[in-house]
Amino acid sequence: MTTAFVLAGGGSLGAVEAGMLAALAEAGIRPDLVCGTSVGAVNGAWIAARPDTEGIKALADLWISLSRNDIFPVCPPTITLGALRCINYLVPNSGLRRILEKNLPYDKLEDAEIPIHVTATDVVHGEEVLLSTGDTVESVLASTAIPGVFKPIRIGELYLMDGGAVNNNPVSHAVMKGGDPVWVLPTGYACSLTEPPATALDMVLQAVTLAVNHRLRLDIERYRDEVELKVVPSLCPVHTSPADFSQSKELIDRAHRQTREWLEAGAPAMPLHPDTGHPHS
Repeated sequence: MTTAFVLAGGGSLGAVEAGMLAALAEAGIRPDLVCGTSVGAVNGAWIAARPDTEGIKALADLWISLSRNDIFPVCPPTITLGALRCINYLVPNSGLRRILEKNLPYDKLEDAEIPIHVTATDVVHGEEVLLSTGDTVESVLASTAIPGVFKPIRIGELYLMDGGAVNNNPVSHAVMKGGDPVWVLPTGYACSLTEPPATALDMVLQAVTLAVNHRLRLDIERYRDEVELKVVPSLCPVHTSPADFSQSKELIDRAHRQTREWLEAGAPAMPLHPDTGHPHS
């Protein structure tokens, strides 16, 4: 058996995955391979090097330390150039690059302790690109390059952007790589906002997470008879915007507690949210 973890995208809601991972580690569930998209690629690249409880606690601590400006720094010249169509992005990725360079201990994806595969999207052709070898930081930056927010990353002859544009929950890749059972860690989405997101960035991230999460339902239906699928229940309600990092500790604690209770109950299949296809409690 090859235990695969699939980690979805979702901006700051990626903190949820840190709580899920902690509960899985405490239950002795460890991946043999990891597939991640967008922020799931960040979390996945981390646990591919540090999959034990101490490593996951360090990941949670990192999430709690982050602020919005660490990931989405306000840079008026960049915003102005983007608005004037001189460049094709609004936010520099320098903050995220520094975090990745500081915390990921392997230079090449193929050097990770656990095989790690990250999903990106070919900007020109709109096709999925699975990255399993090559520069770790560049690969993760490509997978997290939110369209219009971060600049695309050139790898070889391809210009790559956020993998969530075509496959936010890369279950198909985990199955293709031989994963069985496959544990899916969805971030969910801000499902109980009382009013529209306040900023343009918040609106972009909310729209992306709402749009791309429909794929999970299709993949569950497609693969549930082929492999053992365990979809960790996502949090609902979530009142936090995917661009708000101030609630990371609360999200981690809630996800940890809910996942632990779900595992203790035998990890039952959860009902799907009628609008998004996301499992929820």
